Amino acid sequence: MKISVEAIQPEKQTKHCLVIGVYSNQALTGSAKAIDKQCGGYLTKLLKNGAFDAKAGETLPLYHLANGEFEHLLLVGCGEADKITPMVFRKIVTGAIKGLVSSKTAKAICYLSEVTVGKETLAFNVRQITETAFEAIYRFEQFKSKKSDSIALKELIIHLSDESEKAACKKALNEGLAIAAGVAYTKDLGNMPSNICTPTYLAKEAEALAKAYPSIKVNVLEEKDMQKLGMGALLGVSQGSDEPAKLICLEYQGGNKKTAPIALIGKGVTFDTGGNSIKPADSMVGMKYDMCGAASVLGTMKALAELKLAINVVGVIPAVENMPGGKAYKPEDILTSMSGKTIEVISTDAEGRLALCDAMTYAERYKPASVITIATLTGAVVIGLGFHATGLLSNHEPLAKSLLKAGLASNDRAWQLPLWEEYQEQIKSPFADMANTGGRTAGTITAGCFLSRFAENYHWAHLDVAGTAAMMMGTNERKATGRPVPMLVQYLIDHAT
Repeated sequence: MKISVEAIQPEKQTKHCLVIGVYSNQALTGSAKAIDKQCGGYLTKLLKNGAFDAKAGETLPLYHLANGEFEHLLLVGCGEADKITPMVFRKIVTGAIKGLVSSKTAKAICYLSEVTVGKETLAFNVRQITETAFEAIYRFEQFKSKKSDSIALKELIIHLSDESEKAACKKALNEGLAIAAGVAYTKDLGNMPSNICTPTYLAKEAEALAKAYPSIKVNVLEEKDMQKLGMGALLGVSQGSDEPAKLICLEYQGGNKKTAPIALIGKGVTFDTGGNSIKPADSMVGMKYDMCGAASVLGTMKALAELKLAINVVGVIPAVENMPGGKAYKPEDILTSMSGKTIEVISTDAEGRLALCDAMTYAERYKPASVITIATLTGAVVIGLGFHATGLLSNHEPLAKSLLKAGLASNDRAWQLPLWEEYQEQIKSPFADMANTGGRTAGTITAGCFLSRFAENYHWAHLDVAGTAAMMMGTNERKATGRPVPMLVQYLIDHAT
């Protein structure tokens, strides 16, 4: 689908579908007023007669208005004008795009950019429309023998309601297109079944990304390389699987060679049975999504390359399977990490932090300005924050605030949790330097405490995306979301020179 932004007066566009916003109190947006005037007050009468409630996201298609002068209008409900938040705005746009798809519209002009979303800018609206449009038409049907009908919508023009904002809106459009591409790629990887999306598959995807974008370089470490480096924690997780582990390292160089990179480290557990601390059958469904941290790193790198941002970024992905069996690691085993620190395994189902910790130590060789780990790390974060906010922990308050700010700007929000010293007590072990779990209480925080012990040499933040990167439960409800790619890309945009 092609998306562009330009100033187009609605009353002159009679042959294309016009996407027009109206409010639940019967008020009209600017473009709706112009069309209403040309139609002799038809829209006003329609709303007064109660034919359309205009609740947020509801749509009403109208055909051949004003004696056929307007061939097709799609009225889109915006709800109450003073209660449109960024999330409500996405709901409005989603409703509009789905309405266009169901009506098999090929080309549409979208005037929802003129809707006031709190104190947000026109450029914000343009980027959100762009990202949401691709979100609304996303499908994953690679393994279905019967595909859905192809989507007729091929072109969407976003109305530029203020010519003075043209440069900012063009920039927002390009950012939205890049983020949408990164999100879709992340979702594709997440939705892939684990019998195909193995650590080797992820490594090949990284290599394909480097082939497609000259600004990206990739290096894949095999298990023998990791053994030489002493990555006992990562290899401990992998030892029960027939699938070999991979440490996938990507480098994007868009800035000065002397500028320290930002490192993104994504958990890549391509399937998590829980290992010998095996999960119940119902809890195992959805565990193909345990590599969504890795997928988000690849998706972010793709978006970076599309935008050609002037910044240096490193991506590190510890890719493993966590399987039970006679060769698998066990509770009370003690593993020696690459850092030399020893870890007593209390639960083999707390494997993500073991894979991450060696990747975090490995990342030190890049001398990063900051490090962000991304992982579907704990079920506890879902209990605490649900499916709306990503959990954030950090050893550096300015880094945490920058990520929170990026989350708000991108509509991909996070919530910071404490990383107080008192919580470190919970991961003490009588036999090793630390235990890999701290019990049920404060599970997300104690997982952060564990990772913080491998981040002593740099500024670090952790994003626990167990509740936001995918809907892992249910049957038809399961799907990857592509988060936190929008937040990560916004953070990198903010720090690009």
